[in-house]
Amino acid sequence: MKRLCDLYDIDDGRLINKIKINSKEVEKGDIFVCVNGVTTDRHLFVDEAILNGASAIVVSRDVGRKSVPVIMVDDTNKELTRLAKKMYDYPEAKLGIFGITGTNGKTTVASIIQDLIGNDVCGYIGTNGIRTSKFNEKIRNTTPDSDRMYMYLDKFVNVGCKYLAMETSSEAFFRKRLDGISFEVGIVTNITEDHLNVHKTIDNYVECKLDLLRKVKSTGLCILNYEDKYFERECKASNGRVVTYGKSENATLRLVNYKQDFDKTNITVLYKDQEYSFASILIGEFNIYNLLASMLVLLEYLDFSMEEVIRRIKNINVVDGRLQFLNYGQDYRIVLDYAHTPDAFLKIYPVLKSLKKKRIITVTGSAGGREKEKRGPMGKIVLDNSDIVIFTMDDPREEDVDDIIDDLLSSSDKDNYLRIIDRVDAINKALSMALADDIILIAGKGTDNYMALGKDYIPYSDLEVIDKYFK
Repeated sequence: MKRLCDLYDIDDGRLINKIKINSKEVEKGDIFVCVNGVTTDRHLFVDEAILNGASAIVVSRDVGRKSVPVIMVDDTNKELTRLAKKMYDYPEAKLGIFGITGTNGKTTVASIIQDLIGNDVCGYIGTNGIRTSKFNEKIRNTTPDSDRMYMYLDKFVNVGCKYLAMETSSEAFFRKRLDGISFEVGIVTNITEDHLNVHKTIDNYVECKLDLLRKVKSTGLCILNYEDKYFERECKASNGRVVTYGKSENATLRLVNYKQDFDKTNITVLYKDQEYSFASILIGEFNIYNLLASMLVLLEYLDFSMEEVIRRIKNINVVDGRLQFLNYGQDYRIVLDYAHTPDAFLKIYPVLKSLKKKRIITVTGSAGGREKEKRGPMGKIVLDNSDIVIFTMDDPREEDVDDIIDDLLSSSDKDNYLRIIDRVDAINKALSMALADDIILIAGKGTDNYMALGKDYIPYSDLEVIDKYFK
């Protein structure tokens, strides 16, 4: 909480509680910043914000005389970051912030880093919320807007965190949500085509991802996947010292070999000319890559010994909704995963096939209002790698689910599928038809707790559907 005169050169000592950019969320004592969104100009909602209790308004154009102080600035979007920093006493300067970006793997890498360092001193912000040993809360966006971001950073500082592992989405860079933050470490897991509904072209998408590396401090660290398609561009964009991981002989941390089972993977790596072997509960080559990226934070930035890092690997938890094997005592395997891109499915199926004894049954769909171009290729990958596919809804929004499924079928002539619109019915069908030693992959939603239908978000969870089936 600050006084208005502490935030602006204005003779007004009224207390300001929080910063808000959504007029509907304004409460008594808040300051309302009229940012300009992609489709919404918040200046249009000044009166609603005042009605809800706003103590002051920040604008970049004339909104007339109001009953509360109106503060004029050149650019409300830029002002939001400046104001949030000042409101919360510059918390970003009190944390070592590790940014993780990539088409796939952000949540897993950020979660592993927190597990390795310890959730008492390392916080997490991302798809799974804001988390430390002191709190675990859901949040709206993978990378929050500045009004919430700095409030969260302040919260981490106040409970004693020294570090923060943060998922940084391409859309967050596109929307300039991270303009006020410099990173100690920037990690790029991989870049494949996604979110073109926002970025329009793959080049725009890549450039937004590279913004993370440009925002790393000159004394910081850039951790790159040596085998990524855009590796050379990533190197050129990197502002800090570059270290790498992968199978290449040139990688800083090299994957020599691995052997996996349902419940663990035995891994051998080469680091500074010495081989090390250890086991991890993480399954799949892509997850080994996520682990290597995370290990480099401790090895190269925090100066941990390899022996200490290996000792801490036992602290890693399975990340909810990421290749998560569910056990209800059934004689077949159930796997929950967020996979919703062609690349994600191409990474998952080799893992499942290496463990396969009988059939692979996949339940999946594709989000509405998003890039349609990926649906055909994704549907073909799913059909080619499954014995049976059940196509269903996955956040259809305002699109017809049958039309989405038609798009998923457009690149294949295979008929090894069922079309069940309702996702609850689709999951129940998959579970009821499973035989001993089958693998059921339920993909797309992970541990999301909503379904986007029309313009609404209704409560929904794949995990709850599965729980209910067995109970």
